[in-house]
Amino acid sequence: MKLFGIVGYSGSGKTTLIEKLIPWFKAQGLRVSVIKHAHHQVDLDQPGKDSWRFREIGSQEVLLVTSQRWFLMHENRESSEPDLKDLTARLSPCDLVLVEGFKHGSMPKLEVWRTITGKPLLHPDDSNIVAVATDRPVVSSLPQFNLNQPEPMALFIAQRLEL
Repeated sequence: MKLFGIVGYSGSGKTTLIEKLIPWFKAQGLRVSVIKHAHHQVDLDQPGKDSWRFREIGSQEVLLVTSQRWFLMHENRESSEPDLKDLTARLSPCDLVLVEGFKHGSMPKLEVWRTITGKPLLHPDDSNIVAVATDRPVVSSLPQFNLNQPEPMALFIAQRLEL
C-alpha cells in the first residue's frame, strides 16, 4: 500500500478534493482507501444502541456487521492515538491510501491552500509536501495545481508513487 497525504487547514477543500480524486484512481483500476484524521471528538454510534452499550460498559472493541458493511470501533481508553503505521496495518490490502490530515506525517503530501482561509502555507516548513493545490498561484518552487482540476493532480500522485 502506498500512502499519499492531503493536508491543509480546515475549510481549504481537502475532503472535496479527495472526493474528486478517488473516481479517477478507481477508473485506472486501483483500489483506494482513505484514512481521515479529525481533531474533534467523533462518535459514529448512537446512545442506547447495542454497540454503544457494549462500549459504554467497557468493551475495548466492537465489530458491528451488516450485509452491506462492517464497522470496527476501537476505544483508546488505555492507549494514545495510533500512528499511521498502526492504522494502515488494519486496512485491507489496496493500492493507494489517501490520508487526510496527519499534517506531520512523513509521507509525500499535497497541500491544499485557499486564499479564503487566511492561513499561511504549510509547505515552507514541511519537506514532505511535494506539490500545492490552490485557488490562485502562490510563491513556491513546488508544482502547483488548480484546485478545481483534479485530473492533473491525480496523474501527478500516480506518477510520484509509481502506481
